Amino acid sequence: MNKSELIDAIAAGAEITKAAAAKALDTAVQTIVATVAKGDAVTLVGFGTFKSAARAAREGRNPQTGKALKIAATTVPKFTAGATFKEAVANKGKKKKAK
Repeated sequence: MNKSELIDAIAAGAEITKAAAAKALDTAVQTIVATVAKGDAVTLVGFGTFKSAARAAREGRNPQTGKALKIAATTVPKFTAGATFKEAVANKGKKKKAK
C-alpha cells in the first residue's frame, strides 16, 4: 500500500474527503517526526511506539575494497510494534475454526 492508497482507505473509513484525509495523514506524520526529532516518544496504544535511539560509533568495511572505515555515532528513529499489531500480523494467515 502506498500513500495514495492509504489516503483512499482513510477517506472511505472516516467518511471524509480525500483532501481532508491527506491533510490529516500529513499532519499526523509531521507531528510524529517533529516529536521524535525532539527526543520524545509517540505511543499509539495497540499500534506501537515511535522513538529515537542512539547508535554507537563502530567500525565497518567498504564492501568493494574490504578496507576498514569508521562509522560515526548517530541518532536514528526506531519503531516498536504494539501487542495488538504484533498479534494481528502473527495471525494473518490463520483462520478461526468453526465449531
